[in-house]
Amino acid sequence: MGLADIAAGLSTTTEQDERGVASVDATDADLADALAAFADALPCEPAAAAAVAEAYVGGGAVDAAGHDAGVPPMTAAKTLHRLGFAGLSPVSATGERVLEDYLTGRVSRADARGLLSLSDAEFALATYVATHDPIDGARGVVDGALEDEREASVEKRNALAETMSSADEFY
Repeated sequence: MGLADIAAGLSTTTEQDERGVASVDATDADLADALAAFADALPCEPAAAAAVAEAYVGGGAVDAAGHDAGVPPMTAAKTLHRLGFAGLSPVSATGERVLEDYLTGRVSRADARGLLSLSDAEFALATYVATHDPIDGARGVVDGALEDEREASVEKRNALAETMSSADEFY
């Protein structure tokens, strides 16, 4: 195969597509208001879902995020899953096949629970995660609203704000 064969079908243009500059405006983003559009699909009120997401993104564990928002830890886990956060199912990839067998009726609930070695609550959460997809667009809303809070430079600036003096004081 020669170079001509490799380059067959390639063409060049003298113009480029105008792509523009992507921008995100998160200055007045209120997550609870933004999540109101998804209220029917969320397992709790949008304000509580926003509090759960903020606490979780801030580094809190799922149960602590739930307690901060005033909802049970199970509801917090369901909310985070519906908002598009990954890794909330208590089963592994192999366990998902067992769970699928249970959901399709090939395995009884007792047998599935026994094979997965899960508590009732863990089994209920795994079933919820398997039967409810993340809400389309919800993760983008959460990311957009919490963008400023998650940027490392902004976090450092906010943490050091009291220790830094204004440059105007010296001039």
